Amino acid sequence: MTSSLSRRKFLTGAGALAGGTILTSSLPNVAHAGWKGHAPMIGPSEGERPALPSGIQFGDVADGRAIVWGRSDRNARMIVEYDTTDRFHHPLRIEGPYATAETDYTTRIDLVDLPPGQTIFTRVHYVDPHDRRIRSEVHSGQFQTAPHAHRKRPVRFHWSGDNAGQGWGINTEFGGMKIYEAMRRRNPDFFIHSGDTIYADGPILAEVRAENGRIWKNIVTPEVSKVAETLREYRGRQSYNMMDANFQKFAAEVPQIWQWDDHEVTNNYSASKDLSADARYSVKDVNVLAARGQRAFLEYAPMRFYSQAEPRRIYRKIPYGPLLDVFVLDMRSYRGPNSANRQTSESDATAFLGGAQIDWLISELLNSSATWKVIAADMPVGLYVGDGKDAQGNDKWEAVANGDDGPATGRELEIARLLKSIRTVKNVVWVTADVHYCAAHYYDPAQATFNDFSGFWEFVAGPMNAGSFGPNKLDRTFGPTAVFQKGPDAQGASPFAGFQFFGEVDIDPHSRTLSVELINLDGVSQFRKTLHPEAG
Repeated sequence: MTSSLSRRKFLTGAGALAGGTILTSSLPNVAHAGWKGHAPMIGPSEGERPALPSGIQFGDVADGRAIVWGRSDRNARMIVEYDTTDRFHHPLRIEGPYATAETDYTTRIDLVDLPPGQTIFTRVHYVDPHDRRIRSEVHSGQFQTAPHAHRKRPVRFHWSGDNAGQGWGINTEFGGMKIYEAMRRRNPDFFIHSGDTIYADGPILAEVRAENGRIWKNIVTPEVSKVAETLREYRGRQSYNMMDANFQKFAAEVPQIWQWDDHEVTNNYSASKDLSADARYSVKDVNVLAARGQRAFLEYAPMRFYSQAEPRRIYRKIPYGPLLDVFVLDMRSYRGPNSANRQTSESDATAFLGGAQIDWLISELLNSSATWKVIAADMPVGLYVGDGKDAQGNDKWEAVANGDDGPATGRELEIARLLKSIRTVKNVVWVTADVHYCAAHYYDPAQATFNDFSGFWEFVAGPMNAGSFGPNKLDRTFGPTAVFQKGPDAQGASPFAGFQFFGEVDIDPHSRTLSVELINLDGVSQFRKTLHPEAG
C-alpha cells in the first residue's frame, strides 16, 4: 500500500492539542532499515528514560480524525509519527503536548485529514524536556479510519461495559482481563465502552473467595485497595485497569469510544447521593467526589474535547461513514435525584438525559443520513434497576424504568418525548451495558402502554472482568420483550464462572443489513440477530 497522505495537506491541516508543534522531519535513528520498534539507548540508564506505563490508545475515530492518547511516567513531550504503511517510509511527525502532573502525565493528539478507509500505523514515544537524547521506548500501534463515502466496505464494532467490578481485578493466573483479547482477535473497527470503566467504590484485595472455594488473586496497588476519594485514587483506578497486558495490546489496535456511568464516582450516584452513613468514605460530599472522578475519567479516556460552551462534554456523535452514525449518551451528568420515579410531569426531578441533551439527540437523529443510527446508552431503557428505598419505604430507581407498567411517568416522560420525536427516523438501534449480563430486547408499540413510537431493538452486553448478575425484570411501559437473555445461576458470579459478555455488530455494505451477536469471553457466540434496513 502506498501512502495517500499528502505532506502539504498534513502541514496545513494536522494538529495537536495543547499547542503541539508540527515538524516535517522524521524521527532520527528510528526509520532506518532493520528498526525493531524501540528507540536506541543514548547514554542514559533505563531509569532515567521516560516510560509509558499505560500504553497507548486511539479514540473517537471519525471523518478523517482520530485521537492518539498516551501517558508518560514523568515530565516529557509526546511525539507521534504516523503513516499508511508499517515500513514508515514517509512518516508524518507531530511534536505534541507536554506530559505534566497537572493531567497525571496523560497527553493526546488529534490527528486530522486522515485518508478514509485505510490502516494508519503509528509510533508514539516521549522525550525528556531538557535533553532530547533521553527518550522512551517507542510504542507502535495501528487503527482503521472510517470508510470512504463512495467505497463499500464492511463495518464491525464491539461494545461492553462494567470493568473490574465487585473486587475482581487483574488476576494474571486467570490470564488477566481476557475479554479484551477475545475482542481483539475478532478485529473490530472500534469498541464502545458503555460505562463503568472503573469501580471506584469497590476495593480490590489481594485474594477473593469465588465459587466452589476457588481463590481469585488480584494485583493490588494502594489506590485500588480502598474506595476512591482523592484525585490520586481516582487516577489510580483508571491506570490500574491499563496495567493489564490484554488491555494494552487491545488498545494499541482497536480505537475506543468511552462513555461513563456511576462507578466512575460511586455506586448509583447523582447530585443527591447521601454518603453520610457510609463509613468507607471520609469525604461525604458526592459533588466533590464527582468532580474528581470525572476529571480522572476525562484524563484517561481517549476522547476528543470539544470547543463548545461545555468543552469536556461526554455526549457526542461519532459519524462512521455512510452506513453508521453512533450517538454516545451521558445518562449520569444531568440526571435528577434517584426517587420513586412516578412524577406525572417533566421537571428537574425527572431529568435523566436533561433537556439540552434530549434536544441535541432528537435534532441529530432527524438529520442523520447514515443507514443505521446506533444509540450508545450507559443504561437500559426498560429494565428494573433499583436503588433501595426512600424515607417512606417506596422503591427508588436508578435507571429509566419505575416498576409501573402503566403510562409514562418520572424519567419515562423524557424517554417518551424522545421516542415520539424520532418515530419517523428509520433504523435506530440501542446498545448498552450496566446490568452485568447479556440480552436482546424488542420494544413493540403494539405491546406498550405508551405507544406513540416506532419499534426498536436494544442489545445488552457485559460485564468485563466483573461480577455477573441478572436477569432483571422488564417494565412494560414501552412494550419490551426479552427475546434472549443469559445470566448466572447465582448472583455475583466471578469471572471464573464465564458469564462475561461483549456485543458485536456487523454491517454488510451491499445488503446494508446489521447483524448483532452476543459473545462470551472465550469468543463463543450466545445469540445472533440480523436486522434489515427500512427505507426512509
